[in-house]
Amino acid sequence: MDLTKLDLQNELNFARQLMAGCARITRSVQDQHIVSQSKSDRSPVTIADYAVQAYVAQAIRAHFPADTLVGEESSSSLLQDQDLLSGVTSQVQALLPQATCQQICEWIDDGKGQPSATSRFWIIDPVDGTKGFLRRMQYVTALALIIDSQVVLAVLGCPNVSLYHYSGGLVYAAVSQGAFWQPFEYPNRRFRIHVSSQTNLKEARLVRSFEDTHTNSGQIESFVQIGNISASPVRMDSQAKYAILAAGQADLLLRLPPDDRPDYRENIWDQAPAYRIILEAGGQMTDALGKPLDFSAGVKLIHNQGIVATNGHLHAQTLNILEKIRA
Repeated sequence: MDLTKLDLQNELNFARQLMAGCARITRSVQDQHIVSQSKSDRSPVTIADYAVQAYVAQAIRAHFPADTLVGEESSSSLLQDQDLLSGVTSQVQALLPQATCQQICEWIDDGKGQPSATSRFWIIDPVDGTKGFLRRMQYVTALALIIDSQVVLAVLGCPNVSLYHYSGGLVYAAVSQGAFWQPFEYPNRRFRIHVSSQTNLKEARLVRSFEDTHTNSGQIESFVQIGNISASPVRMDSQAKYAILAAGQADLLLRLPPDDRPDYRENIWDQAPAYRIILEAGGQMTDALGKPLDFSAGVKLIHNQGIVATNGHLHAQTLNILEKIRA
């Protein structure tokens, strides 16, 4: 398939408009259900996850009925908790007043689709960055379109990211069209974003999570020491890390399999949206061995180990150091 010949304007406009509604839901859930930043109850995240997936699913069903949706949620557990179902329903009805509980559950279950190497499907991560969401810090809603195993379009809704003096917006990209920042409050404004021009690894800004649950912090510390990196890392939750990397506010990102889980493989929805954005912003994204990311094998990147995303200039140096660490 020649990706450069795809006309994705309808899909891109659809995804951009959809993300504004998703942000309304997540912000509303925060306002109504998070009473403090130290709250440990995950119910606000659960309400947002279900409500956003339902909202996205009904839109895809209406505009692209032949497409498949792949998401994390299903209505089975939701139906066993009437309080949770009520919370989800009220959030969806704020945007779709005629929606019923039954419809909402059906829309959520649209996300039980399975990826296929020869099909066209959307990937949704309704709330990526659970702890950031609860702390009212960084989280994203991540959406991507995959055709014949290729990520052709991606949107990251970033309610708390600030770029070009605007706080809250979306980073989006389509194949061969570049990557852009669009503020939520000014949907007609867009700014083309590009990765940094940093070539000196010693001065590179590494973007990291607040907590390294799904990566190998020991190997990352070894990487910092071998690379003699002096800059303090940029720490944030969620795929917002990729957004700022694409916009040149950081230079590289590592996700490496933990020592106690060497067989850990990334979920497709955690990497597919970021992948197209990084590439269109001029960067590079492979696994930790330098292999291209393979989105053809289902919901896990089973053919890849870890993730390396950089501004491109630092990619070879990064992979060389990682090879030394593994030796």
